[in-house]
Amino acid sequence: MARPLRFRYSPESWSEQRVRRQILKSLQDNIGAREASPWYANAGPWETHRFEMANGDVALFARGDGEAYWMGNTETPQALWRTDKFGWREVPYPVARWAQRELLATLHEREPWLADYPYISWYFLPVFMSKDGRDSTRRFFREHAAGFPDAGRRETTRFFESFFATGVLDEYRHVMSGKLGTSNHVDRVRMSATMGEFIAAKILVEAGYDVVPEIEVTTGHSLDYRATDERTNVLVEVTRPQPPANRVAAGPVAAVRDTAETKTNGQLAEHGGGAVLFVDCSSFADDSWAAVRGEQPDVRHRPAVVYRARPDGHVEGYRKGSVPLDLSSALEFVD
Repeated sequence: MARPLRFRYSPESWSEQRVRRQILKSLQDNIGAREASPWYANAGPWETHRFEMANGDVALFARGDGEAYWMGNTETPQALWRTDKFGWREVPYPVARWAQRELLATLHEREPWLADYPYISWYFLPVFMSKDGRDSTRRFFREHAAGFPDAGRRETTRFFESFFATGVLDEYRHVMSGKLGTSNHVDRVRMSATMGEFIAAKILVEAGYDVVPEIEVTTGHSLDYRATDERTNVLVEVTRPQPPANRVAAGPVAAVRDTAETKTNGQLAEHGGGAVLFVDCSSFADDSWAAVRGEQPDVRHRPAVVYRARPDGHVEGYRKGSVPLDLSSALEFVD
């Protein structure tokens, strides 16, 4: 499976003639391509190229004094096969800025509605414009409301836009956006679980905590977040039950119990305790959540918080055990 977009680095000199011979001709011969004028000027000392393929792929190339950078959601020309890959923060700023502007403009040309959500567009750009995942990830937001039931794409995208506008996870964009996946089909369950991690971060941030994702623990696992303030240092693991209609469980209460048990008997059991389990029921429709809210089933792990978020920003839930986090400013407790 292809990964989110990264740059390939060539520590060699590239003339105009070499670009045409080893890049453009290679693309033309294999998939059909043309060199188009870049949509944006580059502020640094770089010569820039934009290649557009017959199948809709796009590739960018910036060459300087004895070095060059390639990025594209298409096949890589053979001359660049053995080059190293780098993230957006690891390449010269003028190159990253130029590539970002080119790809964002391309994204908004093909998905005009996303232009109203600049933070979502930027954060998920590495997957929205990836080789295999560009169609599926855009469709997940456009047609599946980013995992919320009974909601429209604009209200759900506004919900996440307000969180990404805070910038608290900007440093972790590549790994976190990559969790949405670069598969060529929409896996709503897995993608919704990814958005559940962002909902958890939103709750923690609105409650006043600093968050760091992907915390490695001594068992070799990674837990989803570390939440800290001047008095608190707590690990958080997030799980997201599937809606009852999508699974074998007899109903929403069983869905919550079974999903939490799987997490409890897996990562959390090996970790040996100490982490807070967040059970995100945001995929549940109103009637399913009402059943969980009314019964408030145990989830075989303490401390735990079971909750459901809605795109209007309202979050409600209940606790099991003594939760070492003050979430009252971000979550309405019904227990």
